[in-house]
Amino acid sequence: MTRLGAQLSNPSKAKGTAWESAWTAYIREHHNPEAHRNVQTGAKDIGDVSGYYLHAAELKAERTITLSDYIAQANREAINAGQPYGCAVVKRRMKGVADGYVVRDVATDVRLMNRLKDAEEILRAIAPTVYEDFDQRHMEAA
Repeated sequence: MTRLGAQLSNPSKAKGTAWESAWTAYIREHHNPEAHRNVQTGAKDIGDVSGYYLHAAELKAERTITLSDYIAQANREAINAGQPYGCAVVKRRMKGVADGYVVRDVATDVRLMNRLKDAEEILRAIAPTVYEDFDQRHMEAA
């Protein structure tokens, strides 16, 4: 059976593939033009999409959301991908990509925030004017 035929006979798989494609397109436009969907490799999966900075991204578009399973899978796949952080990207029902959720466990989020804090402190100490421009640009985007 062709890939398209398999998707047509499995609506859940088709929904997941559509979510992965839509999220990848969004990430390409707003974050990293080189982002791409990964080929699944079985026991050593590296996440559904590569190119989300420092993350293995596990995408989910399911009616019943089980965050603990998603996060455990994302964290395993981050190790396989050699990335420091795993996250689940969960589709919000009846909403577009920008309204979805990126979810990490607290321990992962604290490690990420500590890295960001350290990086900003280094930038502020080494190049205060550059830091001010950087900070202003990101505050305006909020």
